[in-house]
Amino acid sequence: MFLDKVKIECKAGNGGNGVVAFRREKFVPNGGPSGGDGGKGGDIIFKVSKNMDNLGEFRFKKKFKAEDGLAGSANNKFGKDGKDLIIFVPKGTVIKNASNGKIIADMFDDDEEITVLKGGDGGRGNSHFATPTRQAPRFAELGVVTKAFELVLELKTLADVGLVGFPNVGKSTLLSSVSNAKPKIANYHFTTLTPNIAVVNGFGKSFVMADIPGLISGASEGLGLGIDFLRHIERTRLLIHVVDISGSEGRDPYMDYLAINKELSRYGKHVENIPQIIALNKSDMVFDEQVIVDFKKKVGEKPIFVISAYTHTGLNELIECVIKTLDKLPKIQKSEIEEENIDKRNLKEFKVEKVSNNVFEVTGELVFEIMKRVNLEDMTSNAYFQKRIKNDGIIDALKEIGLQEGDLIRIGDYELQYFE
Repeated sequence: MFLDKVKIECKAGNGGNGVVAFRREKFVPNGGPSGGDGGKGGDIIFKVSKNMDNLGEFRFKKKFKAEDGLAGSANNKFGKDGKDLIIFVPKGTVIKNASNGKIIADMFDDDEEITVLKGGDGGRGNSHFATPTRQAPRFAELGVVTKAFELVLELKTLADVGLVGFPNVGKSTLLSSVSNAKPKIANYHFTTLTPNIAVVNGFGKSFVMADIPGLISGASEGLGLGIDFLRHIERTRLLIHVVDISGSEGRDPYMDYLAINKELSRYGKHVENIPQIIALNKSDMVFDEQVIVDFKKKVGEKPIFVISAYTHTGLNELIECVIKTLDKLPKIQKSEIEEENIDKRNLKEFKVEKVSNNVFEVTGELVFEIMKRVNLEDMTSNAYFQKRIKNDGIIDALKEIGLQEGDLIRIGDYELQYFE
């Protein structure tokens, strides 16, 4: 099954916990703390795979988690880092933050890889907290627990030229006639259900052409195959607008031409501004040449080629024009990154608030980070925590909004009474 848009959940690995340990050596009566640090959690990495052409592999597997770091051990031994998780995607995949729609990465190049989520840092062992006055610290930091994020993966075909037009106008036949592609071709609507891509060679040059599934009136609003495949022409440099000039489907060729352009305009994202070359296909079935003359008059000064993909009439002239036009157009550009670090946090940020008469609440990344790294059941760890909130300015900020001796301070699920 072809899949070109999917939502997945990703979580980097948690950091391993630091440990509390002490050296026990012969002839060393006061060995001192020797707790090792926890290992770093694994990263979430996306990488382009040459063996994928759609997102079908994400149809059933939607949750991805990197390996956690391991806890440290005695004798200052570090815990093992968690393994990174590499998620393979096809070239042209755009990765977005599902919560705000911002672009995190554009997997634009062959073998490109990018780290989207970084694993949590390991906690420090108790050896880090020894001081002249605290020679045997009985606490260590916990590893950082990472957050899970929802990401949207969108595949946007990377092609120089896109074929657009109503169903059954001969786009697939045209693609097969100018390349080695073998798309499914039949005389009914929506034979092409997925974009077909092929390399076209001619006049000493080559370019990539994509056959986009047929559009109908209302496609931009979801009718027919709808908006799902319009995204595949967003990054094409040039469009070949294929029109059935014979009217074999009982429609007026010029009205078809107007209807497709209307859908492109409605879709937006500048696709209506992509240069077009018009290919009047099925000319071998035209019995009154006046139809072609009338169409050209209505369209005006635009590049128009009368072709027959079936008999190969006019294809050389069309391809030559395409190559000359591409030479004048800018290359396909990578999407602009809108959010470089999805898990960016300000570890110095906190907020204080008076919630009732004698109760104050502290929130924010600073206290969240401190709370994750201490063990409040341990007396010395608790003392370290209280020293941190004083040294980091939290107590001063609470005093500014009215904190008095005996008042209650609430930090997450933890409550403490304030005394000077």
